[in-house]
Amino acid sequence: MQELEYPFDGNYIMKKSKSLKKTLLADGAKRITKKIAVLGGSTTHDIIRILELFLLNYGIEPIFYESEYGQYYQDAFFPGEDLSNFKPDIIYIHTSNRNIKEYPTLEDSDEVVETKLNSTFRHFESVWQKLNQTYHCPIIQNNFEAPFFRLLGNRDVYDIHGRLSFINRLNEKFSEYARKCSAEGTSFFINDINYLSSCYGLDEWSDPMAWHMYKYALCIPAIPTLSYNIANIIKSIFGKNKKGLVLDLDNTLWGGVIGDDGVDGIEIGQETNLGQVYLEFQDYIKMQKDLGIVLTVDSKNERENALAGLNHPAGKLKEEDFVLIKANWDPKSENLKAIAAELNVLPESLVFVDDNPAEREIVKKQLPGTRTPEMDSPEHYIRILDHSGFFEATLISEDDKKRNEMYKANIQRASLEESFSDYGEYLKSLEMTADIAPFEKMYMPRIAQLTNKSNQFNLTTKRYTQDDIEQAAADQANITLYGRLKDKFGDNGIVSLVIGNIRENSDTCDKELHIDLWLMSCRVLKRDMEFAMMDALVAKAKEKGITTIYGYYYPTAKNKMVKDFYLLQGFEKDGEDEEGNATFSFRIPDGYENKNKYITSIVK
Repeated sequence: MQELEYPFDGNYIMKKSKSLKKTLLADGAKRITKKIAVLGGSTTHDIIRILELFLLNYGIEPIFYESEYGQYYQDAFFPGEDLSNFKPDIIYIHTSNRNIKEYPTLEDSDEVVETKLNSTFRHFESVWQKLNQTYHCPIIQNNFEAPFFRLLGNRDVYDIHGRLSFINRLNEKFSEYARKCSAEGTSFFINDINYLSSCYGLDEWSDPMAWHMYKYALCIPAIPTLSYNIANIIKSIFGKNKKGLVLDLDNTLWGGVIGDDGVDGIEIGQETNLGQVYLEFQDYIKMQKDLGIVLTVDSKNERENALAGLNHPAGKLKEEDFVLIKANWDPKSENLKAIAAELNVLPESLVFVDDNPAEREIVKKQLPGTRTPEMDSPEHYIRILDHSGFFEATLISEDDKKRNEMYKANIQRASLEESFSDYGEYLKSLEMTADIAPFEKMYMPRIAQLTNKSNQFNLTTKRYTQDDIEQAAADQANITLYGRLKDKFGDNGIVSLVIGNIRENSDTCDKELHIDLWLMSCRVLKRDMEFAMMDALVAKAKEKGITTIYGYYYPTAKNKMVKDFYLLQGFEKDGEDEEGNATFSFRIPDGYENKNKYITSIVK
């Protein structure tokens, strides 16, 4: 919904929230349902009301628990029955500098200031640890905005008695805790209201009247800005980020039209003010690539002109930075469809960046799921993309950093496939090897990420947080497997996951394995990886004396391609309801023969 995309009108959203919600719920979109507990140090009602809109727009239908005013600490340590039974998927703690109970005074010694600092931090740390022990779900915590006055003037930022110094040191302690959690694989995230308030304007954000009249720790018009930022963190946790940028060239990556002005006439580099603006934007896009955002080009241009512009000596981006370059005179919407198909992703996974409003409108109409940010003038390009939160980085895995190379290798594989008339010979030529093993600590973040990203090959449609994955791996009643696939073109990373729960049949006393999750990255479909995983699963099941494996398929609009997956693996269909939910069973034979023919598997 355009009204909920950056840049948005916060006042309009506040006034029209009911009609916006009604429109969103009437669009017929299928959304994942998530339970979100909001524990507040101040009033949170309107924050929840607006947060719901942004989450609905991201494909997440939230159910909220809201603490009583100022009861975040009490809810953590002495939860009532409502919160205990709620079992949240995410906890958001909305506190602010209004919740700092003790600031330094001018009479305090260094030791007293340090004691106050550590005491304040431990207060919050104890809340996080208690919530994590109780609910084992991701926690989002505000840091602190700067104070709205500086008693010591500019000295306030460095004198240990200054409130600004105190808050900055607290924020660093919060950041240290978040870094520690990230290293340990604990899902703890900072909602950076320090940055938000500075962007919004601290004098407006920290409106004393909003606090004293309504106990809001920010001005009412800023609530959509805060809620949008929280929504970006949540949608990233649940795999709703975009995957790539589809970039125009003329007047987007450089100034001017290369077909008219020639490569020497475009503006890029240090020679002109506008050239410096475009160079800075290219540098920003290059940094996105380093994070694993896939870069492609969709330009109305002769290909040789497009390549000449990309290879301009003053430019930051080069031809090799892009996975695909579509430079022709076809409609950009058709090029974008082709890009999505070649990347094997859905068009709604991509962001179309073009200075031309007419081109944006065509793409918006033809591919309504694709985001088309309003790129008004080049000096604002970075801010528009950055504040839109398309690629909110709650997790940065090693596989993420290699994503562009992985997609390039996939295109090389597709090109090789076309040269073979026999598909089996093509698979042999890839020289594939797979490492298959129970879930390991070092891969937990990537495993959780994959459960939230994979749609086309996700048989049960279940989503897991990192905490969920760790609990599943630790449970002796489960069999967990991940699969990592390599071939002569490179490492595809972790591409397949299975979680099965071991149960005993009360009638026969036989051990059974019920598959809770089976998914695979769409970029390795039809390469025998599904058979390699099946072979490994059967081997693990036999080790544990399991006689029968049960599989389940729950249909969605995106996973219809795998509705017969279990039949291809040799399962029998036991039943199917009116909605297409199906159950399958596989009785493990004594002489099970491996189905994988083309991958050398190393099973741990």
